[in-house]
Amino acid sequence: MEQAWLDELSEFIRIPSVSADSERAGEVRQAGEWVCDFVRRAGGEAELRDWNGRPLALGEIPASTGNGAPTVICYGHFDVQPAAPLELWESDPFEATVRDGRLFARGIADDKGQLYMLLKAAEELKARGELPVNLRFCCDGEEETGGHSIVEFLAADERGGDACVIYDSAMLKPGVPLFNLSTRGLVYFHIRVRTGERDLHSGVFGGAALNAIHALVQSLEAVLPKGGRLPEPLRAGIAEPTEEELAGWAELTPGDEELAAQGARPMDHQAGEEFYLRTFAEPAVDVNGIEGGSPHQQKTVLPIEAHANLSIRLAPGQDPEQIAPEVERLLREAAPEAAELEITRLSSAPPGLVDAQSPAVQLGLDAFERALGTRPLLVRSGGTLPIVPALADKGIPTILTGFALPDSNIHSPNENILVDYVPLGVKAAQELYKGFAEL
Repeated sequence: MEQAWLDELSEFIRIPSVSADSERAGEVRQAGEWVCDFVRRAGGEAELRDWNGRPLALGEIPASTGNGAPTVICYGHFDVQPAAPLELWESDPFEATVRDGRLFARGIADDKGQLYMLLKAAEELKARGELPVNLRFCCDGEEETGGHSIVEFLAADERGGDACVIYDSAMLKPGVPLFNLSTRGLVYFHIRVRTGERDLHSGVFGGAALNAIHALVQSLEAVLPKGGRLPEPLRAGIAEPTEEELAGWAELTPGDEELAAQGARPMDHQAGEEFYLRTFAEPAVDVNGIEGGSPHQQKTVLPIEAHANLSIRLAPGQDPEQIAPEVERLLREAAPEAAELEITRLSSAPPGLVDAQSPAVQLGLDAFERALGTRPLLVRSGGTLPIVPALADKGIPTILTGFALPDSNIHSPNENILVDYVPLGVKAAQELYKGFAEL
């Protein structure tokens, strides 16, 4: 990797664009401006547009070949996760640091480093007069906190594109790229349970008065999986994987190994065998946080208030507006009669599904094979990326791929990417742009 590229990328990384921190709103905008400035330097036009209080970096680099060239949308996000806990980082999270052949920094894999690859590929081709497609960069600064602004923009956008490229995922392992044909949806809830007017003495009232934590746990039990499957009302609409997909998933790293590599323990004895089915093609419910009483001090009380954050990942084919009310219904029906449940839906995004046989996907597979010498595997993603279903609604086929690795520590301390994968990602993006000239 050239030092000039490292210096340029380090400048981008240095901006602490944490969208979850309201005090960093200025830095999020600054990162968006950095993207716009890059597009302008590459020979295009760009603007940082306010979209209902959220910044969008919108730019275009025209094809070197003149009128009539296909138009390709490039998406990436310039916001990042919080860096905490800082004490677990081995170097400054906002200073790109090379160590043992890897580049460490917050956002280096998710997603600033990968967005940089798409930008740099465009700049290099444009400088040589070899850019065969019009590139539209449509990037947001809130993907880590919902990603609604880019979805709303695309819904209102009348120009569209012939294809979209997103670098915001990972390889299976070094040298084995993946194209993600789908993303799971997401509905996120906050639950508040109240069971009285004040905390009570557990010796005097225990066994007679309702405990808010007990009530919360009883409610949550109704939506948790049994044998790796959610209750049937929460499985409605699933687009079952094809036999071809299932055969392909069987070639991936065994699920038991994937779990062990992350230091995770299997949910049940079938979790390893069904790993890809459960994470690619089934919905999943998780309690992301729970609070009530005091788990540290020795307080013998009956808590009268408890809270939980709950998320459900939706499988391809499912509808958030159909599933979310079912989650609420099951929670309320399972709660003790005297408990007061307040359920707030904080965010939601539908799942997305891409046709593997679309010309864009097939051209993309060929392009990656030319650049990397390996044809990508076609898989589904267990994560959520709101832009994918938004693009599908517009009939825009999407290449969702990336150059992170399973041990890139995305969303964790010491986030990293292989140094050599930055120029490799640039090379692959250039081949994609060239291949899309046939659209």
